[in-house]
Amino acid sequence: MTKVLLIVHDVYQDDNTFPLAEAYLASSLRKEGHKVDILCMDVYHHTDKQLIDILRKGEYDLIGIGFMAARYKETILPLCKLINKWKGKGKLILGGHGPSAVPEYILSNTGADAVIVGEAEKVISNAYEEILNGSNIIYGSKYKKIDNIPTPAWDLFPMEKYLNCKKYPGQNPSQKSLSMITSRGCVNECTFCYRMEKGLRLRSVERVVDEIEHLYNKFGVTYLEFADECFLLNKKRLENFTSSLENRNLKINYHCAARVKGIDEEILTLLKNSGCKFINYGFESMSQKVLKEINKNVTIDDNRKAAVLTKKIGIPFGVNFIWGYPSDDEETLRRNIKFILKFNSPEQCRTIRPVTPYPGCELYYDAIKNGLLEGPEDFFNRFKNSDLITVNFTDMDENYMYSKLFDANAELIADYAIKSNIDFVSACHMINSFHRLYFDKDYEFRGARHYSKK
Repeated sequence: MTKVLLIVHDVYQDDNTFPLAEAYLASSLRKEGHKVDILCMDVYHHTDKQLIDILRKGEYDLIGIGFMAARYKETILPLCKLINKWKGKGKLILGGHGPSAVPEYILSNTGADAVIVGEAEKVISNAYEEILNGSNIIYGSKYKKIDNIPTPAWDLFPMEKYLNCKKYPGQNPSQKSLSMITSRGCVNECTFCYRMEKGLRLRSVERVVDEIEHLYNKFGVTYLEFADECFLLNKKRLENFTSSLENRNLKINYHCAARVKGIDEEILTLLKNSGCKFINYGFESMSQKVLKEINKNVTIDDNRKAAVLTKKIGIPFGVNFIWGYPSDDEETLRRNIKFILKFNSPEQCRTIRPVTPYPGCELYYDAIKNGLLEGPEDFFNRFKNSDLITVNFTDMDENYMYSKLFDANAELIADYAIKSNIDFVSACHMINSFHRLYFDKDYEFRGARHYSKK
């Protein structure tokens, strides 16, 4: 038996999403007889001194942190430096999308004892022994049937914090919310997306509804964020999900993500009747050339149809666009803006980001191949914020791109303010935050929706 500390690193905001990855890892570790503690720095904003006080006791054999690439330099590097200084006999292990794409680079720069590449639930229980035996890159092993993964270890987390700290579109202020998954993976392979696995694995509808019922009975959860990359997969599964909720008299609301391809009125009606309050669509672009370039496998007509029908049925939806692919120009940006202005709802402020070639995605390797990027160190030295241009794939001047992005987002924020009855001062503050980001390099910017650094 080993004693394990899983750290949920701080993201410097107060509307935190429940850390499913750590919860699944904790349940897998406990199943194999290990002792697990969770340190939720995200909700408690622990200081360095508080973390040192925990580490200096020397209680832990294994200290684990998962992270995305965007958090590497700002958060993970200084966190690893502190842990390495005070971890004693403990071994530091890293995992998740961030280190899985470039494990050797992450190991050499963080001083971590090991990186788990890919899905970690099956291998983390033996990670301490692997490290003692000299392994520093441990390759994950996927569950073929993800129903076999132990349910999240909710009891180890400060649930009242997570149940009440984040409010989603369409959520009643009195509702308690939580995130969960019904699948792992995606049916597509977009060039800008790094995924640790190929293909798609589904949980059974019965197990999904069992978990919803448990969360309702145990914690009073009536609003769910389905954190799947693509919740809406086929009509038959959605019908089974809807009927299972009805049979158990579970009245919930939820927020999900979907691809625009195949959306029709029947599917949308099922979604609405089963409690769907918001759909996140990745439209990405209203240029067919760009959609083909990024391997989206949809058409601009698919985008239009999904937007028109979803608005008709009455489900608010996220109008997500990214700009700055090789085929993008001022005209494609204008088309994107026009689409957002037509379909954006007052539930969320939607703005346009430049594309970022995160390590592991096809676009990242294209950038290296074409001499636009040298490798992981070059990427992390350049990357400052996901709303800034890390690599310019276009023929446009970067300053020109920022001027166009600023004009676009100022227009979108003004439109959102009118639709949402946001006061003039708040709208100006949001617009000014983009000006500081683009032209004054205010790297602490976290988007127009909400950001509160501790």
